[in-house]
Amino acid sequence: MLKKSTVILALMLLGAALWRPSLVTAQDTPPPAEAAATAPAEAAPPPAEAAPAAPAGPSTEELSKQLEELKARTDAIKFSADTVWTMIAGFLVFFMNAGFALVESGFCRKKNAATILGKNFVVFGAATLAYWVIGFSLMFGEGSGFLGSFTPFIGSEELYAGSLGWANVALEGKFFFQLAFAGTAATIVSGCVDERNKYLSFVVFAFLLTALVYPIPGKWIWGAGWLAGKGFWDFAGSTVVHSVGGWAGLAGILVIGPRIGKYSADGKANAIPAHSIPLVVLGTLILWLGWFGFNPGSTMTWDGASIAHIAMTTNIAAVAGMATATAVAWITFGKPDLGMSLNGCLAGLVAVTAPCAWVTAGGAFVIGAVGGVLCFYSVLFWDKLKIDDPVGALSVHLANGIWGTLCVGLFAAPAFAGGEAQPGLGLFYGGGAGQLINQIIGIVSVAAFAFPASLAVWYAVKAVMGVRVSEEEEVEGLDLKELGIECYVGDTLHGSRG
Repeated sequence: MLKKSTVILALMLLGAALWRPSLVTAQDTPPPAEAAATAPAEAAPPPAEAAPAAPAGPSTEELSKQLEELKARTDAIKFSADTVWTMIAGFLVFFMNAGFALVESGFCRKKNAATILGKNFVVFGAATLAYWVIGFSLMFGEGSGFLGSFTPFIGSEELYAGSLGWANVALEGKFFFQLAFAGTAATIVSGCVDERNKYLSFVVFAFLLTALVYPIPGKWIWGAGWLAGKGFWDFAGSTVVHSVGGWAGLAGILVIGPRIGKYSADGKANAIPAHSIPLVVLGTLILWLGWFGFNPGSTMTWDGASIAHIAMTTNIAAVAGMATATAVAWITFGKPDLGMSLNGCLAGLVAVTAPCAWVTAGGAFVIGAVGGVLCFYSVLFWDKLKIDDPVGALSVHLANGIWGTLCVGLFAAPAFAGGEAQPGLGLFYGGGAGQLINQIIGIVSVAAFAFPASLAVWYAVKAVMGVRVSEEEEVEGLDLKELGIECYVGDTLHGSRG
């Protein structure tokens, strides 16, 4: 028993010995603060380095220089955008030459088709040379309110600061865009004198028209001339392009006379059917497309809102003209007349050309609708006077050029007009008759110059080289006699000369 008790006691003492140090350690360990106080001092960390001073901002001079560089880059981008847009619009207007060629040749007889196509191809070349040599500077160069400068081959940018300085476009771009318009005026004349006019005499007339006649009223209106100073407005050319071309065409018709067989002895007009309606339809669609360069492009600036609005009014007027011309023809003839529908569309486009930027869509609809009706009755009017217009150019371009110009004074709306560098409000929008009177003054003034000047040029060309083919040539067909080719090979061999 003693031995067993001794063993137990020894084990207890050993356990106590093993337990006691842990209790001492736990109880005798000083709290952290005391430990820190009793712990031997450690080396203090090195003091933190001072933060580097913030770099000084750019000076006022440097900021000013950066702003100037930013503005220069922005201006360069704007210049490029405006120039590219103007060039694209000019390309569309140039492509209208194809439309005119197809409309004219389709409306006329196939024995004259190649000659008509040739005239419409060559006329832009004649216009380019004439406008480059002298026409552009006469129209836009510094001079008086009536005439620009006689500066050959365009000259320098400074020459046009007063008339075209508002357009942020390269000078060559301004030239090309305006050239496309000048070429259009000359092309209008071609349709008036088709099927009896000598090929060369027309080319010479087109050159002289573009060099000397067209630029003068253009200067008055678009070249910061006297009519612009009087408050006359024509946004895209109802007067400058279409009326001038129409007056020149009317002068040509009077000098050359009607086609053989067009009018009976009793004065009745005889229909001469179109030889190819498909060509006329395709040509009209091309012209319709080209008008989206003609009208919106006249902004000569990359202004999305203005471009979209003008495209809207242009399209609405075209549709309205087509609809009313179709309706009136249907009521009159008992069936729709496709040729009248096509010319009605073009009439609406011509009519809205002057006011397109300053009217509402509703106003554009009325303008185009009246234009379509006017086109229909104008065709009948010219025939009563024995004014032979093979393609209806006078009804489309002259009559509706005048109507469209008047519309600025009737339909210019408050949202787009009445402010600085804008026409006054139209009569129908509470603007009174002031703007309408300005438009009438412009119409009469341009007519008083363009018609007699064109008449003088036609008579001069007639005196030098003649302007009309012989009766034999006209009956046989101008293609064979003037060009020595046939547009439709083999027709003459088979006796078909229609």
